[in-house]
Amino acid sequence: MKRILFILTLLLPLSLSAQRIHAYVTSGVSLSQIEGDELKGFRQAGFTGGVGALTALDKHYRWGLSIEALFSQRGAYNRSADPYAANIALNYIDIPLLVHYQDPYGGMLVGVGLNYGRLVEQPHFQGEINKKYFLPDTSDYAFNLSDLAVVADARFTIWRGLQFNLRWQYSIIPIKRDWHFTEYEMGRWREWSNNCYNHSLSFRLIWQF
Repeated sequence: MKRILFILTLLLPLSLSAQRIHAYVTSGVSLSQIEGDELKGFRQAGFTGGVGALTALDKHYRWGLSIEALFSQRGAYNRSADPYAANIALNYIDIPLLVHYQDPYGGMLVGVGLNYGRLVEQPHFQGEINKKYFLPDTSDYAFNLSDLAVVADARFTIWRGLQFNLRWQYSIIPIKRDWHFTEYEMGRWREWSNNCYNHSLSFRLIWQF
């Protein structure tokens, strides 16, 4: 909460000097994976949605600044037992802060920035492991409460205030450090540890007032 208030304090003078401020609501789906968990593919589908505000930074409306408050579901999912079946559900409260540029010709709004995510519930392991050949350490299944990620964003106007939004997001600090794995290979067991990162794509609709 202190971080949110700090960001809003920074935005206040910009908002007062801006010519227009647009509030909006957004809702959509995300496809995500966890880099470092030895599972591949954006197979974990989830909900993402919330509210936001976009303020102009210049009189020509070419540059803008946005802040959002979102509920987002991320994680990893694998149905097969190769190397292991799992459903890792991570639910976050996200506060993304982005700088935007309005394309004067095509009308596309692109943005880059950072997202602070707060994990609201620790997951528990769901699935099965081929213990004869592959074994992640499920005794230490706690993920970091904070997730700091880089964000790239593109928005296209569909009709009036309705926009389609594509967003890419990747953690820049691990959400889990030194997750331990063992695997039986070539007649012997080998061991290693990975740092894990959230990696997600989201597809949203935005209604801007």
